[in-house]
Amino acid sequence: MMPSFIQRHKRIYPEYREPAMTKHCLTPRTFITVLLLTMLAAGCASVNLESEVAETASEAIETASGHSDRNEAQKYLLRTADRFQNQGDHQAARIILQSDLLSQPTGNLMDQYLLLSMGSATALEDRAWADELSSSLKPDQFLNYERGLMARAANLQADTLQLAGDNLSAAATLILLAQSDSRQDMQEIHDRIWQALKATSDKQLSEDSGQIIGYEGQGWIELAGMLREPGMNLDEQGRTVRQWQSNWPGHPAAIAMPSELQLIASLAETRPERITLALPLDGPLANAGKAIRDGFFAAYYDDQSADRSKTEIRVVDSSGKDFRDLYQEFAADGQDLVVGPLEKEALASLAEMESMPVPVLGLNYLPQGSEAPSGLYQFGLSAEDEARQIADRLASENNDQILALIPQGEWGDRLESALLERMAENGSIALDIERYFKEDNFRAVTADLLGITASRERAIDVERTAGVNVEFEPRRRQDADAVVMVAEPTIARQFKPLFAFYFGGDLPVYSPSMVYEGNEDPSRDRDLNNVIFTDIPWVLDDENEFRNTALQALPDMRGQLGRLFAMGADAWNLSKRLPLLRQVEGSSIKGQTGVLTMAPQGSIHRQQLWARFSGGTPELLTSGPEDDITREEE
Repeated sequence: MMPSFIQRHKRIYPEYREPAMTKHCLTPRTFITVLLLTMLAAGCASVNLESEVAETASEAIETASGHSDRNEAQKYLLRTADRFQNQGDHQAARIILQSDLLSQPTGNLMDQYLLLSMGSATALEDRAWADELSSSLKPDQFLNYERGLMARAANLQADTLQLAGDNLSAAATLILLAQSDSRQDMQEIHDRIWQALKATSDKQLSEDSGQIIGYEGQGWIELAGMLREPGMNLDEQGRTVRQWQSNWPGHPAAIAMPSELQLIASLAETRPERITLALPLDGPLANAGKAIRDGFFAAYYDDQSADRSKTEIRVVDSSGKDFRDLYQEFAADGQDLVVGPLEKEALASLAEMESMPVPVLGLNYLPQGSEAPSGLYQFGLSAEDEARQIADRLASENNDQILALIPQGEWGDRLESALLERMAENGSIALDIERYFKEDNFRAVTADLLGITASRERAIDVERTAGVNVEFEPRRRQDADAVVMVAEPTIARQFKPLFAFYFGGDLPVYSPSMVYEGNEDPSRDRDLNNVIFTDIPWVLDDENEFRNTALQALPDMRGQLGRLFAMGADAWNLSKRLPLLRQVEGSSIKGQTGVLTMAPQGSIHRQQLWARFSGGTPELLTSGPEDDITREEE
């Protein structure tokens, strides 16, 4: 409805008199147009951002973009991002927080912007965003917030810095939080400080530790440095911790020692003394059992902290025997720890027990979804671990759409399941997976994988439809970023050249450890050039003193037997540290099969090294964030 129109007249004074012959005429059409434009402009200016509720991130950005007051627009966007965060929609919050309108928060909005951004960056594990935010995060940044928000801001700040790889600054933040807020759980904060310092590289700890100042900060730095001495065994670590406590009696960490260090200080007194190594030494698994046994004893005799006057290790051949009956015998005999079984079926039989009075370090893994009783630990050379590491490497290198070659069979099923599950967590997808048998035509398998077969079929359909011959050059599918090739060396050497033959030579290829026999063979492995693969330190680390010494005495311990030998060595190292890994979140052991950590259900997981074939030989690559994990013991 149009507003009423009241005609008003000026008084007739000479100075107001209009020129002669001048006439203003406002047509109805012109009037309505002007009126509508006026109303539209008034409506735009009157949008109330306080009550505006956007359903999507793009709607919020569009609404804010049309507002003339930049400060009010930014306040509106931050409120909306906060609402999305509270709903658990961090993706929408990220779109808003990374929009151009918030590239330079005005006035005092920067603190709110940083708090929200840290919350979504850590929730989404967005390393690139965390790295960008870290440049604005000084250790005392969290002190800008009111007391009720201070602890949350400090913890988010530490999480963001760690996600960005700056563990030392994360430790500095937490040290300052402990000093600033006495209401916090000091044990929890000290545990976090220790894990951050432990994850700090030797170089950064020595070069950048000056940013942590004051009595408390310097005490932490000295503690971290003292436990990094090369070659320090478990007993020496325990003595070092106790010596530090004596030197720094008034330090908060001496009063509430990090949980991991408490355990290290006491492990020498609680380590198992009577150990039974139960392995198959006859039958089809005899070679595997003997390699594990030899690795276990090699590590035992190499361990300077082992008290051989108190430690008793006996070996029992478990082949062809009911392992549950054997376990009952071991328990009745007063053993402190059983290492074994190796057979998956025997391990599954133990999982059916309600209680385990004697802890067991099983050398295999239960089927996925199985629940392990308390006291049953699982450790082995898991293909699933390698599949998850491949998925993580793909994501870190922005290879989000992959093709995969995986052998048929139950082992391949498990590997495929682990690969796809971790890829889904990382936001990656498998465009196509070809499962193959050793007897298959690998040319046809590769052509199917790369889309060459489909390309040919499309050309044939065109010829049939048009009724004429069509000049045709096959093309591989263009949407793939990389190939995951799960194959043993003899098969991988056939697949890899076929990728180039079918126009996929530019695609990076990733493989698990099975692609490498473990012995350098440049003449045969040239066909694997540029294949990136993961393997254990025993195989890839040429500076591994334990390996080099062991191979002088046992030169046959290479290839797959060498990997089992390394697994046996790590079984000895784990035997002393199971309580440490179980009770201290984030604790790890740098072993012969990788960096070892424990999941809540007692299964041990490995983080391996990475290499690329060049000139037919493996060249060690940077593994990623796990490189920063401090070596606990050589």
